[in-house]
Amino acid sequence: RGRGRGRRGQRPKDDTTKAWVPVTKLGRLVNDGKIRTLEEIYLFSLPIKEADIIDRLLPDLKDEVLKIMPVQKQTRAGQRTRFKAIVVVGDGKGHIGLGVKCSKEVATAIRGAIILAKLSVIPVRRGYWGNKIGLPHTVPCKVTGSCGSVLVRLIPAPRGTSLVCAPVPKKLLQMAGIQDCWTAAKGCTATLGNFAKATYAAMAATYSYLTPDLWKETVFTKTPFQEYSDHLAIAQKKLTVGVANKNY
Repeated sequence: RGRGRGRRGQRPKDDTTKAWVPVTKLGRLVNDGKIRTLEEIYLFSLPIKEADIIDRLLPDLKDEVLKIMPVQKQTRAGQRTRFKAIVVVGDGKGHIGLGVKCSKEVATAIRGAIILAKLSVIPVRRGYWGNKIGLPHTVPCKVTGSCGSVLVRLIPAPRGTSLVCAPVPKKLLQMAGIQDCWTAAKGCTATLGNFAKATYAAMAATYSYLTPDLWKETVFTKTPFQEYSDHLAIAQKKLTVGVANKNY
């Protein structure tokens, strides 16, 4: 029951949320429409510190609770029980995120895990098994990820093979938009958290291999902070004046 195989369905989104007020430079640029894709952020390795940035750039993002488990800590007063939630988010178009959060209440743990999963969204490179016909459908090459004793290997598969793997990596691969893949896993795969993290690490490695089509020299441009420095300065000035008037 704790693994959440999707029987409960998607949680209804809260429409009563307040308007997003960004607090970081990157958030302000995204909110003002200066940055329109996540790839612009990935190109310069800019840290994402607001979950609303992901909500704005990936509106089709879906979340799934993989597991909710009680964890205990022994204290002088006795045992303290908290709930640990493992959540995966993805848009089915090459983006995946994994979040783990512990809290006294289940709802708080799930909410925190969703936020952490959004902040850890990474791009997943997709490729072909043989002829490059149609859209990319599998991983571009053999990749490996590990966490603890668990080691997961993703192997490219021909179109129509589907996902040959256990339920945990299957969910992550589906949410990343990979349709065909063979997998090999070893270690204590019963530890769901490590199994999910190892699969996540393997998918993150898809962009770490430089295949010949990526050997071209990358022409770097100005970072968004340099390019829109005047815009950020004006926004900061308005914010400072507004705070000063409020305090006055």
